[in-house]
Amino acid sequence: MKGPSIHALLAQENPLIVPIAHDALSARLIERAGYPCYSVGGFALAAMRHAIPDIGLLSFGEFAAGVRDIMMGSKLPVIVDGDDGYGDVKNVTRTVQTYEAMGVAGLVLEDQTNPKRCGHMDGKSVVDLETASAKLEAALAARSNPDFFIVGRTDARSVTGLDDAIARAKRFKEIGADAVIVEAPQSVEELRRIGGEIDHIQFANMAEAGRTPILPPDELKAMGFSIIVYPGTLLLRVVKCMSDALEDLRSGKLHLPEGTMNFGELTNLLGIRQWGQIDDRFGGNKA
Repeated sequence: MKGPSIHALLAQENPLIVPIAHDALSARLIERAGYPCYSVGGFALAAMRHAIPDIGLLSFGEFAAGVRDIMMGSKLPVIVDGDDGYGDVKNVTRTVQTYEAMGVAGLVLEDQTNPKRCGHMDGKSVVDLETASAKLEAALAARSNPDFFIVGRTDARSVTGLDDAIARAKRFKEIGADAVIVEAPQSVEELRRIGGEIDHIQFANMAEAGRTPILPPDELKAMGFSIIVYPGTLLLRVVKCMSDALEDLRSGKLHLPEGTMNFGELTNLLGIRQWGQIDDRFGGNKA
């Protein structure tokens, strides 16, 4: 596991603010900005690595390869979106074992059917509670280190209603999940109810332009949420920036916006000095 455990971070910061990285460079920028950890979300990874929507098109192998590449950009602890575990209890077991061996700090497992969808899309469906519980139990049994942070997520709010979603989250707590997520609540009142009725570590998923109202961290903490994740914040801004840059090129503009890194600053961010030190010490050009 890279860095401190998620439980250790929560003892230092509550709420824990968790940006989502979509590639190794965004993970490095998150670390450079002083955040204590980050997450890799399925929506962002599918969008930036493959230019496809988060509707269950990618295999576990493709996701794991993407996570491995992203982790090369940062030494921070990372929480990874594990979707539905990519199959039955055997697949869940392999998913947990693989990510734990890679050094991931935590994993989110959801109760959607396969193929799954982004939590803020229409057309979702969920497995029955018995199936979801068995997969979560398998995940907990598969970890070798109790500090590997396993999160039970339910998408039942948009399928079977808020009462069932809260009941599922409570069941996930009873099974032993380190934290729970009730995905895509649709009002401030629903957030208050979720935060107040579930006595456990809870995530709030602040997806811009999604179904859930965007609230500041202090309000979410007061409602009972300890970990606040921002799945689209970096991705949406990067897409806007690149689109604007392409329009500037079309019109013949090459003026960089104020605050843009110069070439030297960028190469320093990418670690050019450290690579140069290795070359100086071990390379074939020593005097």
